[in-house]
Amino acid sequence: MPDGTTQDAPDVVTKMSPRTVDDTVSRLTQMLAAKGMKLFDAIDQSAEARSAGLELRDTTLVIFGSPAAGTPVMAAAPMSALDLPLKVLVWDDSGQTKVSYYAPAALAARHHLGADLAAKLAGIDPLTDALVAQ
Repeated sequence: MPDGTTQDAPDVVTKMSPRTVDDTVSRLTQMLAAKGMKLFDAIDQSAEARSAGLELRDTTLVIFGSPAAGTPVMAAAPMSALDLPLKVLVWDDSGQTKVSYYAPAALAARHHLGADLAAKLAGIDPLTDALVAQ
């Protein structure tokens, strides 16, 4: 794995961002727009916790994808719709912003995807590499 990348939870990739949670989320949404990808939602989970009178570290779930890429995957493996669209969790861990997501190879294995369909999920790795780059 590249420097600054960990895999603490099985099948989850975590990368360190040099930016705050808000700045990382903003950068990610801008990158998605520039690539013509669909941003389905960005859920500020810490804000939702506050609205319920609870505390949660800065935590935002960004849900995005490309219907042109995801649809063939879901057509071939209907249960993959539980994992699609793709999700990236941007969260604060004691002052360090982390970017976590399910490893595309793990998703491909879980849904028994061939190489052609697995490749449709693999773009999340270079996207997040660019996201956390200085």
